[in-house]
Amino acid sequence: MPKSKHKIRVVELFAGVGGFRIGLEGASDAYETIWNNQWEPSTQHQDASLVYRARFGSRGHSNKDINTVPTTDIPDHDLLVGGFPCQDYSVAATLSKSGGIEGKKGVLWWQIYRILQEKGDKRPQYLFFENVDRLLNSPATQRGRDFAIILASLADLDYVVEWRVINAADYGMPQRRRRTYIVGYLKNSVVAQKIERMEDWVEFDGVMAKAFELSPKAGTVSQFDIEGTIQEFSDNFNKGKKDSPFGNAGMMMDRHVYSLDAEAIYEGPRQTLGGNLVDEHLVPEDFFISEDDLPKWEYEKGAKKIERVSKEGYKYMFSEGGMSFPDSLDLPSRTIITGEGGVSPSRFKHVVKTKSGRYRRLLPIELERLNMFPDNHTLHPEVSDGRRAFLMGNALVCGIVEQIGKSLYQFIYDEAPVSTKPIFTNRDAKPMLDLGLFTDEKKPLVVNRPKKVYTLDPAKHLLIGLVKKDNEEYFLKEEPTKIYYTGKTKTFPSTVAINKLYYFMPYIKEKGVRDLYLIRVARIGNKAEIHSESKDEEPRLVFELEYLESLPEYKPMSLTRYWYKDTLLGRVFKE
Repeated sequence: MPKSKHKIRVVELFAGVGGFRIGLEGASDAYETIWNNQWEPSTQHQDASLVYRARFGSRGHSNKDINTVPTTDIPDHDLLVGGFPCQDYSVAATLSKSGGIEGKKGVLWWQIYRILQEKGDKRPQYLFFENVDRLLNSPATQRGRDFAIILASLADLDYVVEWRVINAADYGMPQRRRRTYIVGYLKNSVVAQKIERMEDWVEFDGVMAKAFELSPKAGTVSQFDIEGTIQEFSDNFNKGKKDSPFGNAGMMMDRHVYSLDAEAIYEGPRQTLGGNLVDEHLVPEDFFISEDDLPKWEYEKGAKKIERVSKEGYKYMFSEGGMSFPDSLDLPSRTIITGEGGVSPSRFKHVVKTKSGRYRRLLPIELERLNMFPDNHTLHPEVSDGRRAFLMGNALVCGIVEQIGKSLYQFIYDEAPVSTKPIFTNRDAKPMLDLGLFTDEKKPLVVNRPKKVYTLDPAKHLLIGLVKKDNEEYFLKEEPTKIYYTGKTKTFPSTVAINKLYYFMPYIKEKGVRDLYLIRVARIGNKAEIHSESKDEEPRLVFELEYLESLPEYKPMSLTRYWYKDTLLGRVFKE
């Protein structure tokens, strides 16, 4: 496998089953995870650690309570990442009952701080964290205090920080999962030196803005300073106010905050729950809901008013609205929670109606797809289906990490990132203790690839390009993304307007065209980016592609003498 000419050493805390690692590896080969830590407290069976080691190997893996790990045991690194535990801020609990950053899990933030502080001059240049969206409003008594503590403590360590609350579904991904993403840069880093004006960085020019385009909401901009010692504003920040001062996008530099509320801008293909389901005939019988149990599920999902008695003896009316039942197949899924697994009826578990009219729960492979993990990533002979669902409830959407990782790489190196391990790539099982662990495992369930929702525009320009013989096998594989390198730029037809190209179809000699792709990125590159052994650094046009659909069969097509054709989609698809 080719080695990237750059290397970004990554340490992954609270690693789960490796969502950050998958996303970053999918962004660029430069990201190399050199050490990771995963420990589930109060749990004898460390399922996430088992899966992580099985997929990525035991080298550099720590399965110890991070509170007990000395900073000297953690190698020096360039990027620190982690979805630090968020149970205290979870939407599963009311905010008023949340312990916030002072709660049992919240104190783990101070382990991140401890590592950064003790690394001293060798602390990482870059940070990348994930947490629930409620972090910006926690705790209920002092809205935004917890986030202010995080920002101020990072500012005191010389970091510039930006954040975005991103709903994955707003950018075409298959799950409605809102999470806060935090990226930090040391003030002397390459990225921080590129910041000119805070408002421009947040709205147009920054790492987050380039990864996920946004539109600011009018009248939502606020600026303020976080003043005093951490203890002082921990006691007094925003006291007595109903709303948090933090919008869903913003940044902090030298404790000065620029914040706003923003809406997503996205016009590409979208994924749905239905588009990620396995064919019904392959679903095990125990995932179907029996006719006897169906009324119990309908009750759990329905609206209800129940008289209850408080601990103090007061009667009150508990009420909750109804949930969609079954879940809509035409929308992205609802947020996966840790209680998704198991057969017992639940208000929060997903239930879909099959073509035959039966109702069923979601398979682990479907939950993996909704978080954009590779199929069967959590498949392990020692991990039950219920625990696999729990692991996905704790995970993040890999596609979000991938896009932010690409953007960060571009800001560091001023060039396009290249990856030979897209996020859908299966990592083979690597059991290190028992090499026969997976030998008796039944064949993994791998079926229809996920489908997307989009509208084809016959008036958009389509580029048809020859695929050379040594690259045909790559283009015949059914994968959701591809990279196409044209011939040398001097041989590319000058009559083709690059800015007008929207679709791409690979031309297979003696067959014609069949598969249709969306051109996500068009740039200048060279074959040595991926095929370093070729030493071919001649400038070429590079198209990063996203698969849409295929014609029923190959269609013959004549190309120019340079083996390209620029036409309109409608001409090829009119039949």
